[in-house]
Amino acid sequence: MPRRRTSSSSSSSTAPSAGPAAPRNRTPQPVRVRRRSFGDFVKAFLAFAVLLVLVAGVPLALAVTVGWPLPDGAPGLDWLQREITVQTFLHILTVIVWLAWAQFTACVLVEVKAALSGVGVPGRVPGSGPSQLLARQLVAALLLVGATAASLTPGLSQLGQSLEGNQKPAVAAAQQTPGLFAQQQEQAASTASALAEQAGQAGQAAARADGGATAASGDTKYYRIQPPEGRHHDSLWEVAERHLGDGRRYKEIFELNKDRVQPDGSKLSEASLIRPGWIMEMPGDARGGELVEMPDEAPNVSEQVQQQISDYARTGGDHARGGGGAQGGGDAHVSLPEQRPAPGPATPVTPATPAPGPAAGGQHATPAAEESGRSFGLPEALLAAPLLAAGLLGALGRRRRQALWHSALGAVGGRRGMEPPTPTGDAQDVQDALLVGADPDGVRLLDRSLRGLAASLAAESRPLPVVYAAWMGGNGDLHLQLAQPAGKPPTPWQVGQDQTFWMLARADAERYEDAETAAPYPGLVSLGTMDDSRLLLNLEAVPGLVSLSGAEADRAAVFASVAAELATNGWSDRMTITLVGFGDDLTPLAPNRIRHLDGFEDLFETMSAETRQRRGALGAAGHDSVLTGRTGPAQHTRWAPHLVLLAAQPSDEDALRLAELAADAGRLGIGYLVGTGGTDLPGAAWEMEITGDGKLLAPLLGLELEAQLLPVAQQRAVVELFTDADPERGPGGPANTPPFLVDISEQGRPAVYARLVGSYEIIGLDAPDGERSAQLHEALALLLLHREGVHPRVLASALWPRGVTEDVRDALLERLRAWLGSDPDGTPRLGTDATGRLTLAKSVVSDLDVLRSLYYEATQGRGVDSRQVRGRLLTDALVLVRGPLLADRPEGRYRWLTHEIIDAQLPLLVADTGLALSEFHLERDRAEKAIEALNAALRTAPADERLWHELLRATHATDDADRLRALAADLIGRSGARGLPPRTEALLDELLPTWRDGVAAAG
Repeated sequence: MPRRRTSSSSSSSTAPSAGPAAPRNRTPQPVRVRRRSFGDFVKAFLAFAVLLVLVAGVPLALAVTVGWPLPDGAPGLDWLQREITVQTFLHILTVIVWLAWAQFTACVLVEVKAALSGVGVPGRVPGSGPSQLLARQLVAALLLVGATAASLTPGLSQLGQSLEGNQKPAVAAAQQTPGLFAQQQEQAASTASALAEQAGQAGQAAARADGGATAASGDTKYYRIQPPEGRHHDSLWEVAERHLGDGRRYKEIFELNKDRVQPDGSKLSEASLIRPGWIMEMPGDARGGELVEMPDEAPNVSEQVQQQISDYARTGGDHARGGGGAQGGGDAHVSLPEQRPAPGPATPVTPATPAPGPAAGGQHATPAAEESGRSFGLPEALLAAPLLAAGLLGALGRRRRQALWHSALGAVGGRRGMEPPTPTGDAQDVQDALLVGADPDGVRLLDRSLRGLAASLAAESRPLPVVYAAWMGGNGDLHLQLAQPAGKPPTPWQVGQDQTFWMLARADAERYEDAETAAPYPGLVSLGTMDDSRLLLNLEAVPGLVSLSGAEADRAAVFASVAAELATNGWSDRMTITLVGFGDDLTPLAPNRIRHLDGFEDLFETMSAETRQRRGALGAAGHDSVLTGRTGPAQHTRWAPHLVLLAAQPSDEDALRLAELAADAGRLGIGYLVGTGGTDLPGAAWEMEITGDGKLLAPLLGLELEAQLLPVAQQRAVVELFTDADPERGPGGPANTPPFLVDISEQGRPAVYARLVGSYEIIGLDAPDGERSAQLHEALALLLLHREGVHPRVLASALWPRGVTEDVRDALLERLRAWLGSDPDGTPRLGTDATGRLTLAKSVVSDLDVLRSLYYEATQGRGVDSRQVRGRLLTDALVLVRGPLLADRPEGRYRWLTHEIIDAQLPLLVADTGLALSEFHLERDRAEKAIEALNAALRTAPADERLWHELLRATHATDDADRLRALAADLIGRSGARGLPPRTEALLDELLPTWRDGVAAAG
């Protein structure tokens, strides 16, 4: 919406309606008065000249050179028999030019009327999209130099957007129902009306302030930080520039407000990190028409705002009593909240630690705890990318489990049940950021919702609609934007803001179960956020190319984010991602999905062949697009998407060839994202631009997003995590550091001992307060499983997945420190290392630590040289195994264990221990002892094939054929319909040649 200038002299006698249709109060919005430059006057003059030529010059030229082209009277029948001459064609063309002139003139009149009336949302002239857009630009440029231009015309930053995009700004559009095209003009008009009423209220309040007494806080002024609107984000520099006349005076504002508690409970610690709704004490000489009197004497300010200002003033000490400079001598001020239409109740801003959740706006990346100076360098880009972080974290966990199994089976030596390599430096920070920022619930809901939609449509024999984009709202709702109306959506989906939007509420999405159907839209990928909504663009459905312009480094960060999410997301079955022009190799993220090509010639050769192949396959199958084939029975594997990301800018010739290649790409399930230095890429259906400050702009689509990025440093750290976890990594890989080892002698008795393997039990500490017990136990378990240290933000996101305020988190840490106590030398048992991560003292151990230490000592320590010591240590280790990890954990807690690989590590460690002890007994022909050890290990690791093989060998060593046949029958029964693994069959053939006869008889 266009902004309106408010001043102390404005007044209004009409109060806003209190009915349900009245706009809601939101956080204050600053009014920026743009100073006219010489360039503005030049633009205005040129716009006037162009308008004069088009509106007056064209008809004058036609009248002089051609005259009136239509006949003077009604034509007769002989008119149809006349010869068609060149003059006839000229007359026809003249009529067309007259009609075009009339249409353009009508557009100019409509735009001028809308501008002068102050509505800001002009009506549409039918069939005149480009003409009205040109008229709007010219009128806006002409009126920009006028005294009221700031409130009458859209800003120059909006020129060039589509008509629909200009009807309502991106922020307001996202607050209604997210979409690429804003079409609800009446809501924008009501918003402008509400702003006009509010301006009058502000004027009345300012007028009363002129004759009123000084507020309780003396001459100190206050200001509330404004929410973003359009491309503007409030900053201390802009506040100082508007109200102090010099942006460099932002330091004065910072010093007045540093470390003071804000209404949301957080604090200002860095001048660049401020939030909407925060209150700033201002120097006494601050001036500005948008400032009004203190809330105590402002009846139009809500009681909540009044109380916030009063509370904040009391926290300032000397500052609140005028220390900020009282030379101004004026009244104390605070800006009024802006009024906006809102579809639902406003969400309060709370300083939450970023955690899994559907919302992915800017607050997700900058919670209060980080702004207090303890972020320890965690990458903000990954904190603000919950779906990307969840995909990377899940893929990394699978890679590490695979590496553990390879290690256990002997493919990689030296690990055998021990810890995988522990990341350090940037890789450790990136891993922590993934743990904090990941939103696995959001990925799960998105995947189930899309597959459920596909299953419902298939049950109704309806095709999948073409989806251009998806929006995940801050409340968890999912909006699909269709290419065209596709009828009524299946239940529980609903029609959104119009027939091209299908919407699913989060509550309905929670009811979806896993559907046995192909992923319908695997090409969806996150681009960024607008307000609290996240946009996912369906690259495979775009009818042509998608171009991305901007600086090369900024483009690279967008391309890396898109490639990483496509390679690891949880809502795709399979796909191919072809990368061209990428400086760093991303193949380690997903070797089965990603491939790199050297240049454009290789790309054209590869994609030309695939395009022909897909066209032929679709024709042979009788499908019109991949979406039709994707819903067919058992055919979805033929229609996996192929997404091509070209980070290198093509030449003019290559660009033309690429446009021709991509002309039919949307129907074939092939998507192209192309980087370019300009905005004139041939064949580009959608054009986007990435700016240096992280904004992703698509003016013709009405989009302005906070871009999702993966900068090069974080990209390399992510690749390092995956490379270090590669099960095929050779001897040149990172060294496997020994696990945390404890003193297992009698002198090494710990002060605090926790049993995690089996039921959770703690020895050496008093039971904590009942209400806090479960939380303290969970925090201690997390720290015990990560002896290398836990970032405070990782701990907070694990205990409070939906976010937590800084004071609550700090209170828990203090209770945890008090509960654990100190060692006899006074050292706290909960400390902090050099990187700021929380660590436990060596006097606090768990049975898992002891189990690792016993196995390590038996196989790599004292047990290597002493058979007796080895047997005793392995026996003691196996005695510790009482069941699965944290067997009795409460429902709803310990959800962070899904990100861990301890569920794979513990069974492998137990299996390794059982195998080692079995080998120890079989060396002395103690088969029964070996069988006892193997059965004990199988209770914790029943799926380990190695244990069953050793159990078969140990049973065979007893020379009891009936016992061996019973074991073989039990093993066959456990294998089910899948049958026995080939190696197990081969072993049975060796030990019990007649086992197949028993299977045949049973069958």
